[in-house]
Amino acid sequence: MFKKILIANRGEIACRVIKTARKMGIQTVAIYSDADKNALHVSMADEAVHIGPPPANQSYIVIDKVMDAIRQTGAEAVHPGYGFLSENPKFADALAKAGVAFIGPPKGAIEAMGDKITSKKLAQEAKVSTVPGYMGLIDDAEHAVKISGEIGYPVMIKASAGGGGKGMRIAWNDQEAREGFESSKNEAANSFGDDRIFIEKFVTQPRHIEIQVLCDAHGNGIYLGERECSIQRRNQKVIEEAPSPFLDAATRKAMGEQAVALAQAVGYTSAGTVEFIVDGNRNFYFLEMNTRLQVEHPVTELITGVDLVEQMIRVANGEPLSITQKDVKLNGWAMECRLYAEDPYRNFLPSIGRLTRYRPPVEEVRANAVIRNDTGVYEGGEISMYYDPMIAKLCTWAPTRAEAIEEMRIALDTFEVEGIGHNLPFLSAVMDHPKFAAGDITTAFIAEEYPEGFDGVSLPMDALRRVAAAAAAMFRVAEIRRTRVSGRMDNHERKVGRNWVVNLQGESFAVTIDADPDGSTVTFADGASHRLTSTWVPGQPLARIDIDGEPLVLKVGKVSGGFRIRTRGADIKVNVYTPRQAELAKLMPEKLPPDTSKLLLCPMPGLIVKVNVAVGDEVQDGQALCTVEAMKMENILRAERKGIVAKINAAPGDSLAVDEVIMEFE
Repeated sequence: MFKKILIANRGEIACRVIKTARKMGIQTVAIYSDADKNALHVSMADEAVHIGPPPANQSYIVIDKVMDAIRQTGAEAVHPGYGFLSENPKFADALAKAGVAFIGPPKGAIEAMGDKITSKKLAQEAKVSTVPGYMGLIDDAEHAVKISGEIGYPVMIKASAGGGGKGMRIAWNDQEAREGFESSKNEAANSFGDDRIFIEKFVTQPRHIEIQVLCDAHGNGIYLGERECSIQRRNQKVIEEAPSPFLDAATRKAMGEQAVALAQAVGYTSAGTVEFIVDGNRNFYFLEMNTRLQVEHPVTELITGVDLVEQMIRVANGEPLSITQKDVKLNGWAMECRLYAEDPYRNFLPSIGRLTRYRPPVEEVRANAVIRNDTGVYEGGEISMYYDPMIAKLCTWAPTRAEAIEEMRIALDTFEVEGIGHNLPFLSAVMDHPKFAAGDITTAFIAEEYPEGFDGVSLPMDALRRVAAAAAAMFRVAEIRRTRVSGRMDNHERKVGRNWVVNLQGESFAVTIDADPDGSTVTFADGASHRLTSTWVPGQPLARIDIDGEPLVLKVGKVSGGFRIRTRGADIKVNVYTPRQAELAKLMPEKLPPDTSKLLLCPMPGLIVKVNVAVGDEVQDGQALCTVEAMKMENILRAERKGIVAKINAAPGDSLAVDEVIMEFE
């Protein structure tokens, strides 16, 4: 077995590989850029080597720099993680020439299946049903428009070497095809060093289901079930689960056997994933093969008990698989939520900055549940603008799908992240969505269920009353504490009453609190009551409350006259008043937000790449105004209405903070 391996990656996947290597008694080497000198993966590894400036194309994807790190440390093998060099045949070739093992497939398999264009041609030759598309090289934007028209809109424009949603665009007309080709080409060049693009028909209403395969160098190949990856935004997976709620045993077997056959046809070894799109009749079509470990591999590990990273290392060491297809049993249900530094209230635009608070749920293994959190960050660390905005992958396992979802709901409510924008509220909203709970999902789920974007969650009345009861009980505890402050006037005692009025989410509830040493009973005006117990004390940012025997987890922030409460995707200002205060509060005027309708604000910290208009130009609704690059993604900002440009405050190359004014309109 290898004595030392180098992880040619960063973030959570580098930390994930280090954990398994440590379990196997293998020493690890991390590489890092200037931006990652204080990163978690650097401190976790036994050794660390600096490889250059923050941009990936000057550090993590420069093969010569990685090879230098290998020579410096004497690493015998390299795990590439995902992204970066993981599917680059030149890297695998360089390692082979240096006599260093690549913990992944052989160069030939990467070239055959890792390249999206080549893999589709091979699938067609193998009589595998594929989606209509153009596999040749595309000359320029006009050529892309011509091809798109021939295939028929909508089309998917994809980077041949791509992955992780980068270098992908859906175009519904010629203009979007032209813009999408340019953006995809630029993103592909910056992220992968390969700007080749291909175009295929975009199949509406599909499910994205993938098969995990594992092959060794001795002719053995198995599949470890499927993963349902249909919850996507901008072609980037957000929530995954295993198994799929849609597949039956016969379809699973057919997809698995086809996936293994495809892998073995190209001499594949190591872990790999064959992706399919599946229609409503369970017909499946080969999409592509990812010749690496997938981001969402933990859900497969949770339902099979197989450590995929360990298997990859053992296969790279020349060992045969220790398990056969008959040994693979799917046990229970697993969910994964990707926590991104993306602000859902700003159309999921990237957010960067320091994690002023980062407290994930406690990882634990219980008889009927597992909580797992794969992460690469820590409290006080920074989310950089140079890399993928993933913060963590939160996973839960339980015997059934409904139980796994409920475990995830509580885990998401327990996850504390402050200092940056993040998608925790959105993930919670999806977990509570009736369609998701029923398993009625397609890749269009987010676009269809949140067509105007995500603007928060309004809690249903029963949940709202539970929050109101909790807030009232917590406020009473805080009031009692305030009465005990030192330095009080002599002969003056402030009494805390039983009657309160709770205002939240546009509703008002009059409640009465009867407290005893074991908890509180909160009674509403209609006679309904809730029994609450909790160990929460004022100042704690997380409240775990038992209400009528059911758990309720609230993130609690202090505001004047009440709390800021966050739970189940809702962000609510809660005011708790005495009856007299409630009467007076009704007379207070409401403060209105400032009018920004004539301003184009920078929606996230980023770099101005292009400005499409000039002062005096008349712009139309939907017209591209400028392009902002952040987190390796290009974002085209468009006019929301017809108008005339009065002033432009930014030029290409300018770095802007969130909400900086880019241009003004008459």
